[in-house]
Amino acid sequence: MRILLIEDSRDIGDAIAAKLAREGYKVDRASDGLSGEDFAVSGSYDLVVLDINLPGKDGFAILQSMREARTPTPVLVITARNQVADKVSLLDLGADDYLVKPFDLLELTARIRAVIRRRNGVSQSINVHGPLRVDLGARAASLDGQPVDLGKREFELLELLVANFGNPVSKEQLVLRLFGHDDQGSPNAIELLVSRLRRKLEDSGIEIVTQRGVGYQIGLATTPATPR
Repeated sequence: MRILLIEDSRDIGDAIAAKLAREGYKVDRASDGLSGEDFAVSGSYDLVVLDINLPGKDGFAILQSMREARTPTPVLVITARNQVADKVSLLDLGADDYLVKPFDLLELTARIRAVIRRRNGVSQSINVHGPLRVDLGARAASLDGQPVDLGKREFELLELLVANFGNPVSKEQLVLRLFGHDDQGSPNAIELLVSRLRRKLEDSGIEIVTQRGVGYQIGLATTPATPR
């Protein structure tokens, strides 16, 4: 899960980034509005944590640019402003949630999880499909109650596929969501991840189907599962 943090305060940014890293998120940072806008509009993140008072361009302008560019990335605003009018303006511009400074980092991470679940159309942190159970909060998966040993990116791939259970997800979208603009991100890297994840789901009753020219789709297997 990739998060873009746009915050000009080094102390606040360091604290947030460290907490998110401990929670298993990959965090990219921008300390001014101009560079933050470039990253945010790209749409290669799962979430943007956006401060309002920034040098170069403020958070209101960045949020407006994102929505005008039809960038669907959810945005959690952090702001020192506590006026009702400001909150209404942020929500009207397309913010998904906001936190007023000062805030507890535990609340921040809880809000992040809630925003991502809502945007993915998931109302709870645990998803169950047949024998597969995916716990987003614990970042763990199991099959018929038995833990599945997944690497970080394998879990992120499973998370993205399960969020679209029964519907295909394109390779391009998976590259952006899993790797952003890293050099190591490529369709071949996605194929390797899918192959590894398939092996770990083998004979479980859950399968990942390749739809040529479309992408990958996770769903219930059409043939009976082998008892585990």
